[in-house]
Amino acid sequence: CAEKFKEFATMCYAEQGKCFLNAYWNEREGDAEEVWKWANKFAELDLDKKKEGWDLDEFNAHRFLEQLGETKTVKQMREEIRQADMDFNKRLALIEYALWKFNYQLSDFVNRPQGGDAETAKKLAQATQMLEDVKNAFIEAQAREEAAKQREAEAKQSEAEAKQRQAELEAAVADLKAQEDAYAKKTEDLKKASETGGIVSRNRAKNQLAQHLGEDPLPLRRAKITAEAAKKKAERATAAAIEARKGAEAARAAAEAAVEEARQKVAEAEAYIEELRKTPGQRYGSLWWLDRELEEQKKYLPQRRQK
Repeated sequence: CAEKFKEFATMCYAEQGKCFLNAYWNEREGDAEEVWKWANKFAELDLDKKKEGWDLDEFNAHRFLEQLGETKTVKQMREEIRQADMDFNKRLALIEYALWKFNYQLSDFVNRPQGGDAETAKKLAQATQMLEDVKNAFIEAQAREEAAKQREAEAKQSEAEAKQRQAELEAAVADLKAQEDAYAKKTEDLKKASETGGIVSRNRAKNQLAQHLGEDPLPLRRAKITAEAAKKKAERATAAAIEARKGAEAARAAAEAAVEEARQKVAEAEAYIEELRKTPGQRYGSLWWLDRELEEQKKYLPQRRQK
């Protein structure tokens, strides 16, 4: 009996919870959620092994009782732990606590059937694998969602830069036009001056016109260089923004596809568990646990984007 119980007491917390519920499903179905919470609390308090652990030392067992709202002295808690410690190793397994809490004997538990046969175990293993597939699909969906958000942020930044470069180009073009207008006006004024007035003033105007037409003034040359540079920067920034937006849209499409795949795997797992539940002689505690894990997992599935 002791050796058989040790097999259960060295399973991970979740498996201990499932085994307890399998054994006492008819009596304790309504307490399944409580056992689920205990298993998660044990895993939280197990600082070394977390959910892979199987029992708590006395200190963390005290913390477990305290967090359940037990209003007892340390001495009383120690006595409760001692009573619950069925294998007398001064550590508390979840199965020990559950049996003690509900006043079941160790010998009664180990002799209770877990439910099902070899085929049942095979189907339950398949359901467990489907849950793992759901978890992996969720991890992939979350990773895709983060990648999409990153690409969208990059696209927005690229588009903002393109907008800034376009504004700089428009300002440079406006300045160039102003300089060209000023150049054209001066050209017209010098032409008129070279054709009217006295000989001296006409000759002076002709010389000024020749010099004026011979080379662009510095402000105009600068405006042309600035406008050309601004045009190239704007073109590069616009091209980069277009590519960034394409990348963001592709990443978003991949994220949406990953979400849909995860949802599909959830639906398949739920349908399979429901089918097993309808079959007599199942391990109903294990099925409930898988279904509960699915419900918990669904909380972390990225939501569909509203179109």
